[in-house]
Parts: sequence; C-alpha cells; structure tokens
Amino acid sequence: MAATTSRFDIAAVVRRELAPRKRWQNFYGYLFLTPWLVGFLGLFLGPGLYSLYLSLTKYDVLSPPIFIGFDNFVKMFTNDPQFWPSILRTVYFAGVGVPLGVLGSMFLAILLNNKIRALPAYRTLFFMPTLVPIVASVVLWKWLLNDDFGIVNQTLRGLGIADPPGWFGDRRWAIPSLIMMGLWQGIGGTRMIIFLAGLQGIPEELYDAASIDGAGSWAKLWNVTLPMLTPTIFFNMILGIIGGLQTFTAAFVATEGGPGFATWFFSLHLYKQAFDYWNMGYAAALAWFFALIIVALTVWQMRLSSRWVFYYGG
Repeated sequence: MAATTSRFDIAAVVRRELAPRKRWQNFYGYLFLTPWLVGFLGLFLGPGLYSLYLSLTKYDVLSPPIFIGFDNFVKMFTNDPQFWPSILRTVYFAGVGVPLGVLGSMFLAILLNNKIRALPAYRTLFFMPTLVPIVASVVLWKWLLNDDFGIVNQTLRGLGIADPPGWFGDRRWAIPSLIMMGLWQGIGGTRMIIFLAGLQGIPEELYDAASIDGAGSWAKLWNVTLPMLTPTIFFNMILGIIGGLQTFTAAFVATEGGPGFATWFFSLHLYKQAFDYWNMGYAAALAWFFALIIVALTVWQMRLSSRWVFYYGG
C-alpha cells in the first residue's frame, strides 16, 4: 500500500513539474500559429461571412447595404439571362479540358519516367510553358491563332483548307481555343510533377512479379501502373475540376467573354456583376452559390472514389 502511494506521489510531482513546461509549449505553439490565424480570420473567414451578409442585400459600394432577403437568389434563378448559359459554358470548358489535361499529364509523366538519355532536359522542356505568365500566353496564342496572319491558319491554308476556323473570333471555336491554350500551358506543369511522384512511389516488386507472370509493357501499364496511379488521378481530377470551374483570366484577357458571350464563363459573369455593374450584393450571392456547387461536386467525387480508387496496402 505504501509503495502504491509512493508511485502516485511521484506521478503527481512529475505532472506538477511538467505542467509549466507544457503550458509554455502550448503558448509558443499558438504564438507561431498567430500569423496564420490572423490571415485566416482577417482575409478568409471574416470576408467570407461578410459576403454572406452582402448576398442578402442590395449593395453598390457607394451607398449602405439594403437588406432584401433572398431576392438576389430569386433573381439568380429566374431573372438573369446569362446565369444558366454561363454555367453550361463553364461545365463544357471544365468537362472537356480537365479530363484531357489529366490524361495528357499522366501519359507525359509515364513517358518521362523512363530511363533515357537527357531526361532532365526533356522534363525541363515540357515544364517550360508553365513558367510563361498567363497574359503573355494569351497574347502568344492570339497571334498564333489569328484568322488572317496567324501561323496556324497559314499552315492550314497551305495544306488545302480554304476556310480554316476563326478560333478566338468564332463562337464555335472560342472555347476549344482556350482549351488548347490551357493544355499547352498546363499539361507539363504541376499535374505532371504530381504524376511523376506517384509513378516513382509504385513498388518495383509489383513490376517484377508482373514480369515473372509474363506481362509485357502494355499489360504492366494496364494492370499495375494505372491501378496504382488511381489515387494520384483522383487527386488531380479534384484539383483540376475546381480550377477548371473557376477559369477566368484566359477568357478575360483573350475575349472578355466574347464573341457573342461564347466564353462568358461563370467567374467572368460574377466579375462583371461586381466590378462593371457594381451589383456587389448580387455578385456575393453568385459567389456563394458557386462555392456550394464546388463543395457539392468535391463531396460527390470523394464518395464515388471508393468505386475506382485503389490504395495499395489499404
């Protein structure tokens, strides 16, 4: 009994000795977190909650907000001629561009994962378009795809195509032009690097076992590489869809939503409402609707992932 009491006494003394040290550790931990907390509260949470309030008001910056309830959301669904078309254009852009970008980045990473001579040079070459600023990229592509003197249409005319596409100046080709530009700039960028990391994390013994079973290169790709890459594909798809739905800069610089609203994406519609028409309350309502759509799509993708994403050892 005495021995037990002694042990409890020792434990209590140890706790009393460690308590001040633990408090100081907690203090320093929160102290180092302070810059992030200030930024989160001041630049994200605070403005976000204020924009939620503004979404329920009529506000033009020049006069105080006037509370109007859910009128902005009613207008969004019933009295905005560009609301639904802008969503459809955005879905078209993301639905075509993101899968092409993910597949292109994946197969480019597979090619650049092979042991060949001058491999760092090839990786650098494919990564270089990512370093070009988006505005400079748009200027370059507008020159390349110019209907009159652009090198692409000059080449097509030289091949016998008398009436090549109008690209950025044609309603039918404006979004495909933006998709091509996005693929050129993004296919060798961050997604490719993430895929390279995923490829290098695949255990070599899986390929050795496949070789023993007589699998060739295509069989290894289909039965080993792609299943093991599904978590990386899933990650890139989520980031790609979020980024694709938020596309703004390329359309704003290249066409400003034209021709004939052909590239009037949802983010551009939100921007115009806020900074051209000064409908800040309505723009805040659009932003919150868009945020909820992105969150819902992300949750939906995560729930579907259990059907096709394979985690090795999980």
